[in-house]
Amino acid sequence: MFENLSDKLERAFKVLKGEGKITEINVAETLKEVRKALLDADVSFQVAKKFTDDIKQKALGQNVINAVSPSQSLVKITHDELTALMGGDKTDIQLGGNPTVILMSGLQGSGKTTHSGKLAHWLKTKKGKNPLLVACDIYRPAAIDQLHVLGEQVGVEVYSERDVQDAVGIAKRAVAHAKTNGNSVVIIDTAGRLAIDEVMMKEIAAVRDAVKPDEILFVVDAMTGQDAVNTAKTFNERLDFDGVILTKLDGDTRGGAALSILSVVHKPIKFVGMGEKMDALDVFYPQRMADRILGMGDVVTLVERAQEQFDAKEARRIQERIAKNKFSFNDFLGQLQQIKKMGNVKDLMGMIPGVGKAMKDVDIDDNAFKGIEAIIHSMTPKEREHPEVINGQRKARIAKGSGTTIQDVNRLMKQFEDTRKMMRMMQDKGQMAKMMRNMPKMKK
Repeated sequence: MFENLSDKLERAFKVLKGEGKITEINVAETLKEVRKALLDADVSFQVAKKFTDDIKQKALGQNVINAVSPSQSLVKITHDELTALMGGDKTDIQLGGNPTVILMSGLQGSGKTTHSGKLAHWLKTKKGKNPLLVACDIYRPAAIDQLHVLGEQVGVEVYSERDVQDAVGIAKRAVAHAKTNGNSVVIIDTAGRLAIDEVMMKEIAAVRDAVKPDEILFVVDAMTGQDAVNTAKTFNERLDFDGVILTKLDGDTRGGAALSILSVVHKPIKFVGMGEKMDALDVFYPQRMADRILGMGDVVTLVERAQEQFDAKEARRIQERIAKNKFSFNDFLGQLQQIKKMGNVKDLMGMIPGVGKAMKDVDIDDNAFKGIEAIIHSMTPKEREHPEVINGQRKARIAKGSGTTIQDVNRLMKQFEDTRKMMRMMQDKGQMAKMMRNMPKMKK
């Protein structure tokens, strides 16, 4: 999302490279480029101007220590200001009610129904809650059907009343149902419109007054740019919502909404939607987003995602198999499945400092592992467990069965063998030490 902004900010900071100190003249030139980059990213003019004015004030009042270049110092100040602009610290969702009632609001097409399902999945898997999804879009039958499909996908109950034109009554009866059936959270999906209108605003305000939600979330599409901020402002004036879910942050968008919403609406972004899958909902961390905008990666999120998929028992089993030189294609396939569960591959690469920029022009398909999986699935159980038995004849059969070529099979066999060797080496501390000692000789 922020690739364009990141590139422009990097070019802006290059203006200061080679300068001995920060002066009013050279910092003004840099910040002119920073402001331009923010405006191009669809950040409002007032927000962009105040942001660069604050940076200038702090930069000119700061003594640059010898160990840090002026450009590095300005990057640090910009990072801190970006973090503050997006809210500083993460803001938690309020889950104090019994049951907790969450009211979802937003325009039609913003991803409100989908993100009701995603939020239910997040609350169930990350917070151990027993959510109830409520279909209160009484105008669009497809929305009720969609919510039932999503509920089935994530294993969450859906409450709906077809052919009932009373959103307030449905919401009240759903909360009563939740109390009777032990649901700890009620997520109410309300009707959306293609534009803000009085009928919708009155209806959602009536639902709010009837169920007195613990949390009102406004769902907005990041790809609508500055319009997202204006819509958020209008909804907030009527609903006084508690936080924002910003969707489609993985899309081809300029991202200005993420930088402008808090300063315009004074309400925090609580979640961001980063993909189509039901687990593609992340808590919004302003500091981590600032890291990514400035090309510093996001190692913390990467580690957290890895830990979510990490199975200690499985890791010990793999370690034992590596030690006995028994790591097989079955094990290899299992590791691939774990990586896939962590999310979009290109998005994961972007979390590694320095790698995101290098990978920006590389097209990594989400189905990048499909060919590898097809080849492994075309092997017999014996071939998967004992790769050494795979000869030319077997390779030809595997290639034909997987719809690939013998060259593809050979390439995978080599990658697999290289992986096995590296794993064995990492297990053998003596080998690792020998390799490290030889590193200086290799440079000569």
